[in-house]
Amino acid sequence: MDELAKRYQAVRERITQAALQAGRSPDSVQLLVVSKTFGADKVAQVAALGQRDFGENYVQEAVDKITALQGLPGLVWHCIGPLQSNKTRPVAEHFDWVHSLDRLKIAQRLSEQRPAHMPPLQVCLQVNIDGGTSKAGVVPAEALALAQAVSALPRLVLRGLMTIPEPAESVETQLAVHHQAQRLFDDMKAALHLPQFDTLSMGMSSDLEAAVQAGSSMVRVGTAVFGAR
Repeated sequence: MDELAKRYQAVRERITQAALQAGRSPDSVQLLVVSKTFGADKVAQVAALGQRDFGENYVQEAVDKITALQGLPGLVWHCIGPLQSNKTRPVAEHFDWVHSLDRLKIAQRLSEQRPAHMPPLQVCLQVNIDGGTSKAGVVPAEALALAQAVSALPRLVLRGLMTIPEPAESVETQLAVHHQAQRLFDDMKAALHLPQFDTLSMGMSSDLEAAVQAGSSMVRVGTAVFGAR
């Protein structure tokens, strides 16, 4: 087994153990492999191990990879980086998911630009859960109103929330922030009455155990799979 396969299997095992320790089924936590800055060849290697969901931050880099790998069946592409108005069309035309939606204007553009022949674009709202000054995201107090507006748009399906908290030194601090996001998610789910609102995208290489314990349904892992960038 090569090093990439070993790292991938180690991440899968971390998710399994974190879920079991939290009293959850490992199948309730989805792995999103973050492939930004790694080439199509590396993505193909991880796909050969059974991985299907890949996250990208940079739109043009991602479109190049999506095009290069269109012969591989079943790959699901997630846009997880900040999204500006001038990049919405290629995202609407190539991606399956967007995790970083934090403004109604961007949602409206994605809705208008999503090709009619493609399935609806699955979207999550990015929430600045801990008020990080350098982080994008809607503030928690405004998340429900944005969700209600987004859920009314055609060609989009609102699936849940995404968070990128500031790095935390202790597991206790990680847990506290992730629990904040989990409570917001639960409150919004109850208010929205949308059965498809089922995704809490939180946790990365350094804090996936705390995220899974707090209720994450999708962890975004790049470095622990591919190695340092």
